[in-house]
Amino acid sequence: MSFGFIHRIFIHTLAALGVIALVGTASLPTPATVILLVGLAAAIFIPESWSTHPNAKHGTTTLPLVLFAVEVVRLALGAFPFDIAVEFAALLQVLRVATRQGAAHDHQIILLALLHLIAGTVLGAGLTYAVCFLAFLFIAPGALVFSHLRREVEGNYRQGARDRTGNPVDVPRILRSKRVVGRRFLAATVSLAFPILLFTSLLFLLFPRVGLSLLLLSNPRGGRMVGFSDHVDLGAVGVLRTDPSLALRFEVPDLPDPPPPRITLRLRGTGFDSYDGRAWARTPSAHLSISASPHASEYYPLARVANTLRDRRVIFELEAIDPPVLFLPPRTVALRLRRPPRPVLGEPMVLLRGPEGEYRYAATEGHGIQYEAFLANDQEAIVEPLASTERPRYLGVPPDLPARVAVLSERWTQGLGTLADKAAAIEQHLRTEYQYDLASLSAGAPQPVDHFLFESRRGHCEFFSTAMALLLRQAGIPSRNVTGFVGGTYNRFGKYYAVRQGDAHSWVEAYLDDGAYPGWYTFDPTPSAAAQPLHETTGTVAYVRDLIEALSQRWNRYVIGYDLRTQMRLYNEVSQRYSHLRSRNKASAGPLGKITRAPILAGASLVVFLAAYIVWRRRKPKGAVHPTGARPPTPVQRDAAALYRALELVLAIRGVARPTFVPPLRHAEGLVAIRHPAAQEAHRLTLLYLSFRFGQAPLSAATKRDFERAIRALRRPAS
Repeated sequence: MSFGFIHRIFIHTLAALGVIALVGTASLPTPATVILLVGLAAAIFIPESWSTHPNAKHGTTTLPLVLFAVEVVRLALGAFPFDIAVEFAALLQVLRVATRQGAAHDHQIILLALLHLIAGTVLGAGLTYAVCFLAFLFIAPGALVFSHLRREVEGNYRQGARDRTGNPVDVPRILRSKRVVGRRFLAATVSLAFPILLFTSLLFLLFPRVGLSLLLLSNPRGGRMVGFSDHVDLGAVGVLRTDPSLALRFEVPDLPDPPPPRITLRLRGTGFDSYDGRAWARTPSAHLSISASPHASEYYPLARVANTLRDRRVIFELEAIDPPVLFLPPRTVALRLRRPPRPVLGEPMVLLRGPEGEYRYAATEGHGIQYEAFLANDQEAIVEPLASTERPRYLGVPPDLPARVAVLSERWTQGLGTLADKAAAIEQHLRTEYQYDLASLSAGAPQPVDHFLFESRRGHCEFFSTAMALLLRQAGIPSRNVTGFVGGTYNRFGKYYAVRQGDAHSWVEAYLDDGAYPGWYTFDPTPSAAAQPLHETTGTVAYVRDLIEALSQRWNRYVIGYDLRTQMRLYNEVSQRYSHLRSRNKASAGPLGKITRAPILAGASLVVFLAAYIVWRRRKPKGAVHPTGARPPTPVQRDAAALYRALELVLAIRGVARPTFVPPLRHAEGLVAIRHPAAQEAHRLTLLYLSFRFGQAPLSAATKRDFERAIRALRRPAS
């Protein structure tokens, strides 16, 4: 491939990596992302001859100004400022690539790509950023080297430079040449990324991780999830059933081998007590912080203190969502938050208890959370009292609810004695006599629940749970609607279960107080086939999906989640292993024990490295290599240079000295052009000099004497 083509590939690849790293972490709206990527592709494939057209110079200046004016107008019209800033930064690169005119604009493209990569770090640095970062390390050295070479070539061409034989430099021929950049040169340039990657990794591992979380900005819209706010319209959770985005991961210790491909684990998010006929809401109540256990600062008792030896555990990694709700399995009695490091500014993470059994976390960051849920065994009784003053709000129904709903509730529960039997009967009728359908016509009816029960008889989980909650209330049983997830699907690479937004679900909690243990009991009236994880576990698509999600988890855990605590734990592990190695080899006592101490070895290694570097810098080069990197001149070349210096001295005496920036042959041709009396002889002697100096022509003693006589003759002006 030609030098110009390889250079173009490196520059355009670097620009694309910067834009993708920026757009991929900013979570822009899909139309904006598509427009940016299509525009970048179009700019890359624009022929270079178009960008060098004379009219393109005007576009280079005016297009960024037009773009800035458009974005200012959009901002004034109410567009989101975050999106405006990201789009403007990406579009600047697109315009620069489209109007690029040789190496003059390469440094601007490289600088913009670097700024985009830094912005991607600040915005979240997910898996897309990780791929772009690693590729950037390998592409950036080549882009810098080739841009420098082309800039030198084009700079010489603009100055009208000539080669060492005096002939004009043919820049287009150099750019088309396939001999300028060989395979070895290309491999050596790309291999520069390895020491850069090594240095970056060491800096990442050793640099103190205190307060660096402030560099990460949460995207206020990227993780927005319907169904878990204070007010939820009927049908909101059903929309999520088609969304494959990852919501959380969980690990269950001590599973059989191989683990089941699916687990139907019900994860409770939030509950609602008030229904107005169209939407569920919560009675206003403040979120109160929960104090951690005095014996362990990371453990939070919900029903009681965690018993780490007896309680079952489920480990969660929750993606960043808004609102920041924690999702808990049934019979959760305590939590352990895996805290991020305390930031330099702002408040540390705290756990909040909200209304209707909801738990949230609050922190200065918006990048998800890791936590453990401790579960009571099935024999342990968990009593949840309900005050008599609170009971009426769990029995309220919309005032315009048709009377036939109450009649249906009485018919289904007639003759049943206990509250549990009545609730189970309503659940069974809904499960067996109604059909699951995401596209139910009941959503548009004036009375959605009445239409679902008596007209369409089909709907998604929210229609089933809302209908059961109202039927329970008509039967005198307190109830509330609950939203959360039911999942998940096993990831063979990450060894965890994935729960996606499509696994969102809605069910019912009924308060039963006529038994031995009063409390809230779960009922799910949705047909069982629809209350399962919907995503495939086999096939090529599932295989690739699991691989990408596992890589994303590893990146988030070991890179994004690399904090001071992890750093100290890593340091302690290395120290313990080194101490164990010294003890095993009997090198921990006596003089050898003092020498092999880690600080002593580290200092000695540093001294040896510095000494080796000094020796390498001062060593004499071997062979016929000049200190400047060029081969030393031969005796013939030294004699030729001495002869030409004598010629230059004579020409200076005659008033036509050669400027240092003018090549010898060009100076001689200039004398011929102005018809100087010494022009012809000076031109002949210059050609002789070039043949001796660069053309490897022999320089005999007789030829040298003739050259010196000609110089002496030029010293005497013709009379």
